[in-house]
Amino acid sequence: MPYTAPVSEFKFLLEHVVDIAQITATERFCEATPDVVDAILREIGHLCDGIIAPLQREGDLHPAALENGVVRTSPGFAAGYRAIAEGGWLGLSASPEHGGMGLPLTLNTALNEMLSGACLALQLCPLLSQGQIEALEHHASDEIKAVYLPKLVSGEWTGTMNLTEPQAGSDVGAVQTRARDNGDGSFAITGQKIYITWGDHDVAENVVHLVLARLPDAPTGTRGLSLFIVPKWLPDADGVPDAPNGVTVVSLEHKLGLHGSPTCVMQYDGATGWLVGAPQGGMAAMFTMMNNARLGVGTQGIGVAEAAFQHALAYARDRRQGRTPSGERSILGHADVRRMLGGMQADIFAARAIALSCAAAIDMQQATGSAEWAARAAFLTPIAKAFGTDTGIAVANEGVQVHGGMGVIEETGAAQFCRDVRVTAIYEGTNGIQGMDLVGRKLSDGGEAAFSLIKEVEDTARAARDAFSAEAEALWDAAQSLREGTEWLLAQDDLNDRFAGSVPFLRAFARVLGAQFHLRAAQAAPRGNRAALMRLYFAQQLPELGGLLAQAQSGAGPLYALDFHAQGD
Repeated sequence: MPYTAPVSEFKFLLEHVVDIAQITATERFCEATPDVVDAILREIGHLCDGIIAPLQREGDLHPAALENGVVRTSPGFAAGYRAIAEGGWLGLSASPEHGGMGLPLTLNTALNEMLSGACLALQLCPLLSQGQIEALEHHASDEIKAVYLPKLVSGEWTGTMNLTEPQAGSDVGAVQTRARDNGDGSFAITGQKIYITWGDHDVAENVVHLVLARLPDAPTGTRGLSLFIVPKWLPDADGVPDAPNGVTVVSLEHKLGLHGSPTCVMQYDGATGWLVGAPQGGMAAMFTMMNNARLGVGTQGIGVAEAAFQHALAYARDRRQGRTPSGERSILGHADVRRMLGGMQADIFAARAIALSCAAAIDMQQATGSAEWAARAAFLTPIAKAFGTDTGIAVANEGVQVHGGMGVIEETGAAQFCRDVRVTAIYEGTNGIQGMDLVGRKLSDGGEAAFSLIKEVEDTARAARDAFSAEAEALWDAAQSLREGTEWLLAQDDLNDRFAGSVPFLRAFARVLGAQFHLRAAQAAPRGNRAALMRLYFAQQLPELGGLLAQAQSGAGPLYALDFHAQGD
C-alpha cells in the first residue's frame, strides 16, 4: 500500500500559512532553525515511507493477539517501533532535561500526521507515550520524573491512558477503580479499565499506565478522581524493570479496524502505583494528556485522509472506464471523479492547516506564557480534533467511491482506511463532546477567543482583496455570518440550545478557518494548483456555511419534540 509522506506540503504550510518563523523567533524554540526544520521533516519522511508504511497491511492481516497472558504484536511492528524510538522521535517535543529535543509541538504534529498516514495502528503507541510525557512533565513529582521520563522519552518504555470503565465512558465521573494508601508513599490500585490502547505489547520492555482512581472517602463525580502511575513491571532502585505488578490483560477487543493496535481490557488487582499531582486532582492532570491527545487524534484523521487520497488518486490515474469529455484515457477525465478527488484534497489542506495552527498556538503559549495564546489553543483544540477526524472519515469513504466496485474488495486496501479511521471520531472525547466543549467551556469567555479568530479571518480577507477580490469578499461575508452565529449562541440562556447546534457550529467554524488558510496559500502561490484548489474550496465547501449556521441556531426544541418511545404511532 504505497504512501509518500507530504513533506513538501508541510514545508509550504509552515513557511507561508502557519508562520513557524513566529515560533522560532522565541527564545524557547530558537534552535528550530530553517535547516533543522527541513532536516527533521525530511528524516520523518524517509522513516514513514521506507519503514513504517510497509507495516500498514501487515497490521490489518495479522492482528495483535493475546498469548499466555502476553500481547504479541503484528509482524514488523517491533522493528518499526524501534526505528521510531531510536530516531528520538518520541522526545521531539519533550524537555531536554529528560532527554528530549525540546522542539515545537508544531513539528511534532507533522511527525504524528505522517506516521498516521503510514500506519495508524502503530502510530497510536508513540502518540500515547508523548501524551504521558507531557502529563508527567507538568504534574509528576521530581522522583517520578527522574525514573519514568528518561525511559518514556527514549522509547524504552511506553505509556497508556486508563480512563474508561464498563460503566464509565464519556461520564468519567462514574469511575469506580479504587486506590488504597499503602503507607509508604505508594497506593494499591484495584479495578478494571476497558478500551486501553496499547495496554500491553512486546515492542518495549515496560508499559506505564496512567490510571484514574478514587481514594477512600473521595467525593463522587470527577472531583473525587486522582491520577496514579502504575507500571506493568516495577522498577528496582536503578530503574530496571524487576518485579511484576498486579496488572493483567483480561482480553483484547475485536474491532472494526486498527487490528494491529492492541486494545486491552486491563485488570488491576492491588497493583502498586504512585500519585501524580494532588489528591483528587486527577482530571486536571489527565486533561493535560487528553488535550495533547485530542490534537494528536485530529492529526491521525488527517494522516489517514492523506493516505486514502493518495491511494484513490493512484487508482484513478490507472483506471480506464468509458469515454471522458477531456479525452483523458483514465477516469481522471470524468467530472465527478475530479469533484471527489478535488474535494478530498481541499479538505485535507484545510484540516491540516487548522491542526498546525492549533499546535502553533500551543507553542506560542508555552514560549510566551500569554493567556491570549492559551485561549486560542484551547478554542482550536476541539475544532482540530473533530474536523480532522471527520475529514479522515469522509475522505476515506470517498476513496472507496473513487475505486468503485474495487473499493469494497479488501485486497485493494481502500476499505482499510475507512475501518481504521472510523474510531477517531469516538475516542479521546467523541466529536459530539468536542462540539459541546466548544460552545460551552470555550465560549465561557464571552466569545473573546472566537471573535479574535474571526477578526483574523477578516484581516486575511482585507489583505487579499487586490489579488482575489471575489474570494476575499466571500470570506468577509462568511466571517460576518460566523460572527452573527456566535453571537446567537452566546445569547442563549438555556445551554442545551447551544448543545443542540454545537456540532454544526464547530463545522461552520472549521469551514471558515479552512477558507482563510486556503486564501493565504493562494496569496503565497497565486499561480497553479494552490489558487485552483482555493477556488474549488470556495465553490464547493464554503457554501455549506449557511446551512450549518442555520442548524446551529435551530435550538433544542425540534430535537425534543420527537418522541422516540412512540415510533410507529
